Amino acid sequence: MNTGNAATVSLNPALPAERQSGTPAQAASVGLWFFIAVVCSLFGLFLAAYVMRLAEAEGYPLALPWQFWLSTSLLVGGSVALQRSAGIARAGGDARMLWRIGAACSLGFVLVQLWAWDALAAAHVLPRGNPAASFLYVLTGLHALHVLGGVVAWALVARTRQLTAWRIALVARYWHFLLALWLVLYATLGLLTPDIVRAICGVAR
Repeated sequence: MNTGNAATVSLNPALPAERQSGTPAQAASVGLWFFIAVVCSLFGLFLAAYVMRLAEAEGYPLALPWQFWLSTSLLVGGSVALQRSAGIARAGGDARMLWRIGAACSLGFVLVQLWAWDALAAAHVLPRGNPAASFLYVLTGLHALHVLGGVVAWALVARTRQLTAWRIALVARYWHFLLALWLVLYATLGLLTPDIVRAICGVAR
């Protein structure tokens, strides 16, 4: 009879580490899903407030700067690079190059966002004076902060002795979430107008 205190964990080699029951990888995976749910709730509240405010506004539809297309491309590139990096690491290959490309795309995204805000300011689209513009700065700024948080996570993983596949996979998952969130924000800010919101909500002008 084994009276040792050490608990054993049965691993299934067919499953990724982050899906193995009782492992640190699975605990980190669950924690990440919880964090993503919290962030979704936060942005959902901001978007609901934006829609309600826009329904009462006489503002004009915002013409989003072309730099947002470039930042979107960089976020897509970073997401693809990190996903490929995780796949290569699972296969036992060297994922460091794609890992670094993913980080470079992420930093480039933040820099292009700053460029886009500068272009908006040059076009006199400022946080005050138009509800849509106010929410644009808040939402894109909050999203950029979460991207920077992802860069911090990337740096922490990069400092470990070995780029394990499950750590890369979790960072890639977070980047996929940031990409999906950005596409929702982009569509909301670029396509919704006061007239469309009033028609959806059934609010008379």
